[in-house]
Amino acid sequence: MKQNISVGIDIGTKNTRVVVCEETAEGTKMLGFGISNTVGVRHGYIVSRDDVLVSLKKALRDAQTQSGIKIKQASIAIGGVGIDSSYSVGSSVVSRADAVIGKVDIEKAISDGESGLDLKNKVMLHAYPVSFKIDGKEFPVRPEGISGLKLEVRTLFITCFAQHLDDLLGVFGDAGIKVLGFTANPIATQSLLLTDLQKNFGCALIDIGEETVSVAVFENNTLISVHVFDIGSLNITKDLALGLRITPEEAESIKLGVVSFQSVPKKKIEEIVEARLSDIFELIDKYFKKIGRSGLLPAGAVLVGGGAQINNIENVAKTMLKIPVRRGFVEFPSSKGPVKDQQLLVAYALAVSQFDKTKSGSKVSSKTENEGLLSVLKNFFKQLMP
Repeated sequence: MKQNISVGIDIGTKNTRVVVCEETAEGTKMLGFGISNTVGVRHGYIVSRDDVLVSLKKALRDAQTQSGIKIKQASIAIGGVGIDSSYSVGSSVVSRADAVIGKVDIEKAISDGESGLDLKNKVMLHAYPVSFKIDGKEFPVRPEGISGLKLEVRTLFITCFAQHLDDLLGVFGDAGIKVLGFTANPIATQSLLLTDLQKNFGCALIDIGEETVSVAVFENNTLISVHVFDIGSLNITKDLALGLRITPEEAESIKLGVVSFQSVPKKKIEEIVEARLSDIFELIDKYFKKIGRSGLLPAGAVLVGGGAQINNIENVAKTMLKIPVRRGFVEFPSSKGPVKDQQLLVAYALAVSQFDKTKSGSKVSSKTENEGLLSVLKNFFKQLMP
């Protein structure tokens, strides 16, 4: 595939999305996309590889037809309730005779922190350095070139279940797609939706999917927490179907405001929807309390995902979370005019990220590297660059 072409693929519980992008002198534009109904996934997990493969191949065919590009490789999103984050502190004794901290010392400190994680049945996807200490004293900037005897690094590690990653990579292998790299779904769209100012002040990116809700929290321009809840907008559809005694298809259309249900008062529909939304945002606020950020994210929250399109969701979120809330929205430039379908957001962000890696000179990670310390260090040093 050409150097100026990139592909992002997002296999969700409801839909599989493939986006093909091209980088031109005028900027990045979408050449084509494919969307298919996902079969064989529950709560972000693959339960039938054969069914998922069929869904993926259909989306690939549609994207290839639209773009005129034969897709052989792509960046992919990793989702599901198994995505989680945890902190670990590692240390290293400065190795140079002149006691100046170098990259080797940082690598050793991160490796030491990694060894303190409980990775049973899990693999590491990303690592984000949060704070540093040199000889026991907090240090606010990157430590290379600073003199000291002992370095400590507090790192946030994002993990997922090893079996889920193996199943996902197996599906792509069966489809003949080389995986260039993968990104945890909760943080995949941050570069498109969040500014450095927002991430510096403190904000959250909330993705309301079909069967999961993910939350990524940022502060001081650093990711500080990630969590995925086993609940989603499908619960609202079920509540409407049961409460109004209608079909799931009718309930889904009503949830998204596509059609109205004349025989039932609008107020009753709003009560059902808002009750379940309140449950979702109550869970999120409890999580914010757990990490000490309830009501303390000045830049507020950005809502994305299929569930973010529900009417009045912003007002419910503001009431429950007590912070500013807005829907995330991105227009995707293409040769045929702007594409506004927000379900393409994650796949588009993954495609764009490949161009960013090329510009920065980053080597594309292999499967083995993503499962070990090497990919962690790549993410680490990229964040430390001025």
